[in-house]
This record gives sequence, structure tokens and C-alpha cells, in this order.
Amino acid sequence: MDAGAGAATALRKRQLTVRTTSSNGGNGFRVGDGGGGGSKGAAAATPPEPVSPSARLVEDFFIVVVIGIATPVNDPVARAGIAAQLARYPRFRSIQVTDEDGGNPRWVRTTVNLDDHIIYPELDMDAVAADPDKAVEDYVASLSTKPMDESRPLWEFHVLDFPTSEAAATTAIRVHHSLGDGMSLLTLLMACTRSAADPARLPAMPPLPTRAGAIYARPRPPASAGALAFAAWLWSFVALAWHTVVDVASFFATTMFLKDPHTLFKRVKHGEFQQKRIVHRGLSLDDVKLVKNAMNCTVNDVLVGITYSALSRYYYRKSGDKDTDEDIRLRSILLVNLRPTTSLHAYVDMINSGREDEVKWGNALGFIILPFFIGVHKDPLDYVRKAKKVVDRKKSSLEVVFTHLAAEVILKLFGLKAAAAIFHRMISHTTISFSNMIGPVEQVEFCGHPVVFIAPSGYGPPEALTVNFQSYVNTMMVNLAVDEAQFPDCHELLDDFSESLRQIKDAALSLGKHHTKA
Repeated sequence: MDAGAGAATALRKRQLTVRTTSSNGGNGFRVGDGGGGGSKGAAAATPPEPVSPSARLVEDFFIVVVIGIATPVNDPVARAGIAAQLARYPRFRSIQVTDEDGGNPRWVRTTVNLDDHIIYPELDMDAVAADPDKAVEDYVASLSTKPMDESRPLWEFHVLDFPTSEAAATTAIRVHHSLGDGMSLLTLLMACTRSAADPARLPAMPPLPTRAGAIYARPRPPASAGALAFAAWLWSFVALAWHTVVDVASFFATTMFLKDPHTLFKRVKHGEFQQKRIVHRGLSLDDVKLVKNAMNCTVNDVLVGITYSALSRYYYRKSGDKDTDEDIRLRSILLVNLRPTTSLHAYVDMINSGREDEVKWGNALGFIILPFFIGVHKDPLDYVRKAKKVVDRKKSSLEVVFTHLAAEVILKLFGLKAAAAIFHRMISHTTISFSNMIGPVEQVEFCGHPVVFIAPSGYGPPEALTVNFQSYVNTMMVNLAVDEAQFPDCHELLDDFSESLRQIKDAALSLGKHHTKA
């Protein structure tokens, strides 16, 4: 690693808090005078909010959302929109502050100077003219080596105002993970958008998941359902308890000694910072739904199955491994939002009615360790069948609740360093991070600019490969964040995702024809 990369690593590893001395009546912080929204009086009057345990565990994690714009950037309109929409949210005008006594960090309101957060980078225009797509990709990759200024709110808009093959302009939004989990941040961004067809209204979103209560809730069958249904209901709790015990044991084993086998997907150099290359590819959401309906499963089952297939294609092509008799079992960290689902309109109503502090934008995450299988199947639908079986089994477990509570307890008992070490060790013993998020079903405008695509990803976890799916209108975007040195051919892996969906869709169509004939 060269000296420049080493310096960047050192900067990124700093404690993510600003230590201050009390100089304003015992509040323990001094609010800055930057221009933009908010005021000193309003910020100081708001009581500081403790930084959550989940947020403290992701000090080195960043979310990057690449957004393609259909028109060149209108800077005054964009600035006005960001000031009026995004910068008014509490976390986006707060910094983390820790007093000299080393107490727990708190979120403290400050003022926002948009010039600190909207960045027009100076690029080599010859390189941009030669290959604008690569220029965008290279610049986004460079963000993983650059620290953020912790004395200001931890978000940035990097504006790349030149056309590519996908859009007239591109914006890369970088946000520190402590400001919120992926789902809450995506909801925040969507709350700042409007329908492109009717800018006076919020965008149409898919129906919310049906879960409204606790994640372990099982609705009791009515008495008219009979004794068998009641017995099955009771048995579901027995299975839930058993699966939870097994998953908790696996969690502890993973934090201590249980490691995934070494494959070409496993990070090679854990001790060194690796620059991340973030790439994406659009898949047909209609094709994904076709498979979902043919297989009577969920969209998430299909996406996990496509990932099984794509990783398998890449592995056997690159490794030269000829042993295809048994699957290779890897594991993924799958983040799960524990909050009851709330509609986009409900969030915006809270903001507009002055109840912005009731909006929960922070990290309320648990995670599950989801098995991923590398193998060769003659029937492409077997990847989806296996994915559905694995995901259904994980749904019958309280693993996600336990991991969330365990992180909080470990942090309180042993402190941040010990908790972070355990968290880092557990992730490094797995191979992949995986997530799937739902976006608008119609085209949107963000701060007055029509959005062509949305591609969220990130960097920070000690893994060489992160896979994120994001739906938008009729596209399912697959986003990869890879260790650049380990995956110099990451676009070939994107090709494998495209080909895997094609083969699975063709098999699903054939399945439908067989059913019709029968």
C-alpha cells in the first residue's frame, strides 16, 4: 500500500466524534456559524440525542448512492431543493460530539453551509471525453479513499455534470452510515422527490409489507379453523424457538472460530484498506416478477437465487474448479430493518406538521447470517428453489432480534473498541454482504431533476464483495462494491447476473408452458 493510501486509511480510522470543552453554559458544544438552513438559537435549543449503539458500530461504514439525471444539472435549482428538503432533516444538520470526559457521543444540531456539502470535482477532461462512464466509475471508487470532515454533518453531493451512456449527468451522494440504515436513508431521499408526471405529489411506492407488529408475531387462527390449525400455530412457536437457538449458536461460533472456506470471493488481505470499485447493471423487474409468479415465491427469493447462480457461474469460470458434485457453502450478512413499516406519506406528514423529531432515521438494524451456495444445477430454477428454502427457514427465527440486542449489550458492557472488534471479526468470517431495497414504481424528480436510475451501495465492511439490489420503476438494479485489486473484472460478474436472470426466466417460461399443456 502506498503512502497516500496509508494516510487515507489513517484518516478514516479516526474516532468519529468531535471532542469539545463546555463553554456555553454547560451544554458541552459550540454551534458553528456556517451559512444555510437553521440557526444557532434553534440548534442550541434542541436537546442532544445520544448516538445509538448500532450507529457507533458502523464508524467505518459509508453509504454511496449514485443517481443518474436526465438533464444537465441546474445548480441554483439543485441547491434550493437540497436546502429546502434534505438539509432540514435533523441528522443531516447534526454532528457527533463527545465531551472531554469521554462520555457517550451525542447528536448535536449545527448549521449547514451547502458549499461544504455540494462538490463539483476537478477531473481530467481528456479522460472524461475519452470514456465518461469510466470517469464516473473511477471517481466514485476514489471516494472510498477520501475521509469526510467530521466537524460538519456527514453527507456530501458529488456532482458530475457531463453526459454518460446512462444519463445526462450523475450525482454520487456519500453519507456516513451512522446517519441511518439504508432503508431509512432511502426513505429520506424519496421524501425529497416528487412524481415526474405530477411534481405536486409524492411518488407512488409499492405496497408496504404486511408486518405491523413484532417480527416474531404469529396471528392466532380463529376457533372455526379447527384443532389442526391451532396445533400448527403452536408448533410454529416451537420451530421458532429451536431455529433461534441454532442460529444464536451459529452467531457465537462465527464470532469466535467458524469461518467460511477460502474462495476467490473471500477477502485476501484483511489488514489492509482496499479501494472499492462500485458498479451497477440494470435488470428487468418484469422478468424478476415473472419468475416470482411462476415459482410462487417472493421477489427477494428470486434475487437471492439469481445471486446464487451468478456467483456460481463466476466461480467455476475463474477458479477452474472441476468438482461440481457438491455445493460450496458460503455465508452472507443480510441487514434487516427492525422498525415497523411506515409509509412515505406518513413520514412526510410528520415533517410538514412540525413533528420531525418523531421520524426515526437512525440505525435500527439486526442482521442474519444467510447461507449462499456455489454449485452447478442443470435446472436454473433450482437456484431459486434453494434460495426460497433457505430464506423461509431464516424467517422462522429470532436471529435478527438477538443480533440487534447482542450488539447493544456488548457495547454497553465492554465498550466501543471491544464491540467493534467482535463485529468486525464476525463479518470478516463471512464472505458477502447482501441487501435488497424497494424504490418508486414511477419516475421521480429529485430537487427539480428527473431521475434516470438509482444505484445504492457502500463501503466499509471487511468483505471483498457487497451485493445490493434496488428497484426503480421497471428496473431492478444490481449494485456491486468490490475490492478493486481482487475483482479487476467486476463487469464480467455483472454479466453473470444478467445471464443468470435470462436463464432462470427462460426456465420459468418453459415451466409455465408445461403446466399449460398438463
